[in-house]
Amino acid sequence: MIPITIITGFLGSGKTTLILNLIPQLPKTYKLALLKNEFGDVAIDSQLASSSAISGVQELLNGCICCNLVGQLSDALETLANEVTPDRIVIETSGSAFPATLAMEVNRLSQSAGKYVLDGVMSVIDVENWKGYEDTSVTAKLQARYTDLIVLNKWELVTERRVEDVEDAIFSLELDIPTPRTKSDKGWVDKDIVFGLDAKLAKGIGAKSEHHHDHDHQSEVEVLSVTLTSAGSKTGIDVEKLRQLLEEPTKDAVYRIKGILYFSRPPKSSDSRPASTLEVSSGRQRYILNWAFGRWTFTPVPHPSTTTTPLASGTATPISSGQTTPMGPGEEPELRLTLVTAKYESNMLQKRIESSGLIALQDGAEGTLVVQRIL
Repeated sequence: MIPITIITGFLGSGKTTLILNLIPQLPKTYKLALLKNEFGDVAIDSQLASSSAISGVQELLNGCICCNLVGQLSDALETLANEVTPDRIVIETSGSAFPATLAMEVNRLSQSAGKYVLDGVMSVIDVENWKGYEDTSVTAKLQARYTDLIVLNKWELVTERRVEDVEDAIFSLELDIPTPRTKSDKGWVDKDIVFGLDAKLAKGIGAKSEHHHDHDHQSEVEVLSVTLTSAGSKTGIDVEKLRQLLEEPTKDAVYRIKGILYFSRPPKSSDSRPASTLEVSSGRQRYILNWAFGRWTFTPVPHPSTTTTPLASGTATPISSGQTTPMGPGEEPELRLTLVTAKYESNMLQKRIESSGLIALQDGAEGTLVVQRIL
């Protein structure tokens, strides 16, 4: 029986960082697989994960794993079980997923397939930015309510009073049984706390939770897809213009910006530190952008190592080592971004991107910019 751990939390709460920090704590022979559910059509976090000693990755894109993609959960788990034979599978949900429905589905699959067991559900709460979404997002509250363990993340830069306010808000959710809580250490939590939880979700959630899930939680966010393709030579993205764009969004308007970009010189993260590089040369290099609540980082990643790209909406695409073929750096756009906004905010942001010229190629090179609302 393969234990399954579900990790949920609202957009930008720090789920992926927490998962990546679990890996060094595991024995070298321990095989951890990741099933990642993401908004948009760019497989971002799975590329980070697959380069960080995770044995195998499946990614379900452009939908919610607890709603319209729930039917594909079985196939994705089956692929990981057969191709990776993992010691454990971690399911990282999109920031809008409702954990109770997913937990019940995993429990159903464990009974029918006879090869999985739900080990527990963990919810990551962004203490610093909790006030930014707790009043407007029903889903954020439900994620904190229907869980086995609550991890308070990003609490180091706030006052003790802020931490107490968040804890009081959690208590006010009328939990039937007080949920265990722990604080992360800058995104680090002991593996013995995360793994081996009591899956109380799968035991007793019934009509009450289903009633809560009647609302269309995906309507709480809107999603834009942005692509910039070079018309000629590959020069990379204009660093300074992009920085201006990243400095603009407010925390209550834009929740996340993720993407894959090319630069001819190392870009700077929000703390003004230049991103590291993978090569000594100053040539065009590939980076992953991760923006959340006004702060962002650039992480260098290798050029694409496989000709496999995310397929149609909701398709699971495996990314695993030892099964790839080289791909030239010119075979993907100079920029692909997924932007997750608050409700009613995407239209204004789309117009801003299209008219500002802040997403542009270096040295004024010509390119094609496409901005689409995909959710």
